Amino acid sequence: MMPSSERDFFADMRDDFLYVDLVDTAKQEVRAILAAAVNAAVAAGALPGAEVPPFVVEIPADAAHGDFAANLAMVSAKAFGMPPRKIAEAVLAHLPKESMVEKAEVAGPGFINLFVNEAYYTSVLLAALSCGESYGRTRYGGGEKVNVEFVSANPTGPMHLGNARGGALGDSLAAALQWAGYEVSREFYINDAGNQIVKFGKSLAARYLQVVQGEDAVPFPEDGYQGEDIRQRAAEFYDANGAAPAELPAEELEALLVSYALPRNIQSLKSDLAKYRVEYDTWFSESTLHVSGAVDAAVQRLSQRGATYVQDGATWYRATQYGEEKDEVLVRANGIPTYFAADIAYHMNKFERGFTQLIDVWGADHHGHVARMKGAMNALGFDGDKLDIVLMQFVRLVRDGVQVKMSKRTGQAITLTDLLDEVPIDSARFFFNMREPGSTIEFDLGLAVAQDSDNPVYYVQYAHARICSILRNLAGEGTVFAPEKAFAPGQLTTPEERALIRQIAAFPGEIVSAATGRDPARITRYLIELATLFHKFYTACRIKGEEEARLQARLALATATKTVLENGLSMLKVSAPQQM
Repeated sequence: MMPSSERDFFADMRDDFLYVDLVDTAKQEVRAILAAAVNAAVAAGALPGAEVPPFVVEIPADAAHGDFAANLAMVSAKAFGMPPRKIAEAVLAHLPKESMVEKAEVAGPGFINLFVNEAYYTSVLLAALSCGESYGRTRYGGGEKVNVEFVSANPTGPMHLGNARGGALGDSLAAALQWAGYEVSREFYINDAGNQIVKFGKSLAARYLQVVQGEDAVPFPEDGYQGEDIRQRAAEFYDANGAAPAELPAEELEALLVSYALPRNIQSLKSDLAKYRVEYDTWFSESTLHVSGAVDAAVQRLSQRGATYVQDGATWYRATQYGEEKDEVLVRANGIPTYFAADIAYHMNKFERGFTQLIDVWGADHHGHVARMKGAMNALGFDGDKLDIVLMQFVRLVRDGVQVKMSKRTGQAITLTDLLDEVPIDSARFFFNMREPGSTIEFDLGLAVAQDSDNPVYYVQYAHARICSILRNLAGEGTVFAPEKAFAPGQLTTPEERALIRQIAAFPGEIVSAATGRDPARITRYLIELATLFHKFYTACRIKGEEEARLQARLALATATKTVLENGLSMLKVSAPQQM
């Protein structure tokens, strides 16, 4: 938290910058400036009267080409009947005398490159410093209600590496949406009904009876769950209840074991995810859909809309009517609904709860389910395009270049808890968001624990700690950030300073892009680049020993950078240490 003197200095301007994306605002202003220049050129006879087609204002990849660039002249060539360069030259000759544009030039075949004045750069620092922990937040989403469902691991066993990636990805995506102005609810769907629970019960019963009667005396189901966790739950049940339940009929024993083990497994999921810094607003049980009649209601609604038919005693969904290759069974001839029917009811329930956007984070192996679920929402009368499925590719765990598949501790497939026993949570959450969801991740265990600049999370955290150290050491010598002295003209003009300010300015827009593109990896990439630009700035531009105006200006830049690093890391739920 900034000192009270700093808060007082920035308090009056905070409302001017809160929830504002200065880059987007500047683009709009540049667009208006260019439109005014076109009108002036037309009025002066330098351009013929014609309607200007839509044009793009963007940030050039190379800062030498300006702060902003526009293709106005390129897209207007046909409308004006003139070469793009001639149009661009006429526009620049009629730019308003007083505006944020300090300099403009024509490049290549007719691009217009624009350089903004120092006031823009100053406003970026003022925005970051006045908004503090809120810098980066916008109202882009307009408060739209979004449900983000992620992980939703099968409660019959522990979470695997895919769940670990899904947890970091889904949680960080939800955070980006919140920062972008959406009203977000995080949700975990508990698959506590259906065939997997039947198999769970049979597996537990077999392991329990093996404890009571001996392992060789009781066969284990061929398709049963083989995990050590099943043995552990069965042994715990025996310790608590003894051998008496072994006399129960098979179905009663299986139901009793499920009622014992399932709540404990669900609690383990909650505890492991909480350790991973993932908290949910809603834990939604599939079984409630069946008990409440929601599954039947969904099937009935589809039937009323002509989207089902009955054949051989089973109720079928006309999936081919909604773009699929084959129809799907909703209710079997024995009256038992399929998992697909329950899934349709669940998504219908989300819409009925008032969410206008649904985002599901699924493993890539579920890709075949995407189109039919969207089609089912259309069949129900909802907008299937409002259901967005983020398909997440798999994780390849490596150590010293060799793929690791088994836990050293258990000899079993590596779980979330195995990973967190070896890798810091900061590294796990950062690494799982290093690539876009559709890319396979190679998770390097050695790199994740390395304490050097090769480790990307360490590199970003070190930039934050380095700024804290600079501020702390200067304060120890009697020099503190004094905002009333920090904004004298002409102080932050080097390429390194300007590049760092431009990166700070880009933060709100990157958050919106991460939210709308369903790609929180944009935030990790942004933070790595921010850290890189800070290290370059600090190497090229000393702070200590400079005359007061420049020292204070650079302290403002360092402090603003620190704020953005903290905010970006907080979105990922990664710590921002003050010392390393």
